[in-house]
Order: sequence, then structure tokens, then C-alpha cells
Amino acid sequence: MSPYSVFTFAIALFILAATPGPGVFATISRSLASGFAPSLRVIAGIVTGDIIFLLFAILGLSAIAQSMGNLFIVIKIIGGIYLIFLGLKIWRSDPVTLQGSNHKKNKPYGNYLSGLMITLSNPKVIIFYCGFLPTFMDLPSLGRFDIFLVSITVSIVLSSVLVFYAFLADRARLLFSSPRSVKRLNRTAGGVMIAAGAVLATKT
Repeated sequence: MSPYSVFTFAIALFILAATPGPGVFATISRSLASGFAPSLRVIAGIVTGDIIFLLFAILGLSAIAQSMGNLFIVIKIIGGIYLIFLGLKIWRSDPVTLQGSNHKKNKPYGNYLSGLMITLSNPKVIIFYCGFLPTFMDLPSLGRFDIFLVSITVSIVLSSVLVFYAFLADRARLLFSSPRSVKRLNRTAGGVMIAAGAVLATKT
């Protein structure tokens, strides 16, 4: 696999990651509502989902991913409903100031699973890895080191973009100190999450 193939793939992946979608909205919403650290767990779940579809495409399982049919529709709807549930939970949560949020417990596995489900139920991710990936590289000829290199590229590019979004959202969160402003922030984050869930559930 040539360095040019890796570079062009990284650029395409950067554009995919930076484009607003369920993953970006979920990351921003979690960072706004709970802070930077919980959003990192969401990002870890998103990256895991991307790696799964990447391996699907490389190992020749793209036909299975593309032909999940009704099963994928069910997964997509469940993912959308789950995002809406998280959005409503954030919307209705009691306002906790930045000082108080340091003592608030978060569920790391819940954040990770939400990120994973977002990716596994996102049609854009499936199309990218199972449809566009073969245009960047000859998948059957990839060796173990090539697969490792592509996986690392996905992890670095995707994580960097989403961490940047999470950092900006967390910096914005620091500007809110009163319970009233925190409540408005929670409703904004919750509204974004609900909208992302509705789009994901209804997107074809």
C-alpha cells in the first residue's frame, strides 16, 4: 500500500469525520452536558464502530454489511431512539454547576456503548467503508502491517477531529456558571441529541 493511498484515505476520512452528523452531535452534546472526559468515552465507542466496519470491508465482509437489510433498519431505529432517550435525559437533568459536576458520577460504559451504537447504525459510515474504501486501496492485497496502518490512521484522524469538537464544546461549557445558564445549556445539548436521534432513525 502506497503512502499516497494512505494520505488520500486520511483526507477523505477527515472530511467524513468533520462533516456534522450523529457522531459529531453526540460528542458535542455529551461534552456540553457532562464535560470533556465523558465525551472521550463516546468518542472511543465511535472509533470502535469505525474500526469494525473497516475490518468488515478489508476482510471481504462488506456484502454482509450492505445486505443486512431489515436488521440494519431495526438497528438504525434503535440507535436513533437511544439518542433521543439520551437527549431527553440531558434535557430533564437537574442543573449542576461546573463546581458540582466534578462530583457527579458518569457511566463510562453507557457513554462508550452510545458512541458504538451511533456508528453501527449510521448509514454514512457503512457507505464510506464498504463502498468508497476500495477506491483508495486494493483491499485483497493488504497485508497485516497495511491493515494495522489503516486502523491506526482511522483511529488518529477520527479521534483528533472529534476530540477537537469536544474540546471546543467543553470550553464553551466553562462560560456557564449559574444554575439557570446550565439548565439552558442542558436543554440545548439535549435538543441537539434529540434532533440527531430523529435524523438517524429516519435517514435512508
